Amino acid sequence: MARRLALVLTTALSLALAAVAAPAAAAAPAPVGPEAGEAATALAATYRATARFQRHDEAVKAGYVPDKYCVANRSGPGALGYPHFNHKLDNSVDPAHPTALFYEDDERGGKRLVGVQWLVYDRDQNLATSDDRPTLFGKPFKGPQRGNFPGQPVHYALHLWLWKKNPLGEFETYNPAVNCRPGTVRPTPQV
Repeated sequence: MARRLALVLTTALSLALAAVAAPAAAAAPAPVGPEAGEAATALAATYRATARFQRHDEAVKAGYVPDKYCVANRSGPGALGYPHFNHKLDNSVDPAHPTALFYEDDERGGKRLVGVQWLVYDRDQNLATSDDRPTLFGKPFKGPQRGNFPGQPVHYALHLWLWKKNPLGEFETYNPAVNCRPGTVRPTPQV
């Protein structure tokens, strides 16, 4: 068990360093100098902290609540997958404590971890101001944006495609390599 964990951590650190060094399409320039080292350290912390969530039941035990619907990109290709939120971690900018985990179907009836997200509430709840925009991995969060469901505050979000490559860039919201199976997307309310 310890040898397997060491292998996972070594692989995760290697992937983290490669991910920081690799240019991402449509992403902001990679940090240089001390910021690059801080970003690599933060990315390695995220790999270490989320590796255990490869086992779906571990995520549920840790307080991540699964949504029964897959979230598809309604304006283009790809999806987020099945979100699992732990709202106790809202407002976290700790790389080891993302607010959400994203899973996709693994073709065997289970779920495979593909990405993570941090969600931080906008201090003044004003979509026109962004003086409190957080950053992580040297990347600014997207937003401020309206809540995705009734009662969710205006917020900033940062997605990271940590466990499945996103051809558009590791910090893009949707991943065209992730798909929702037919019948798994939340029905659109009829007006």
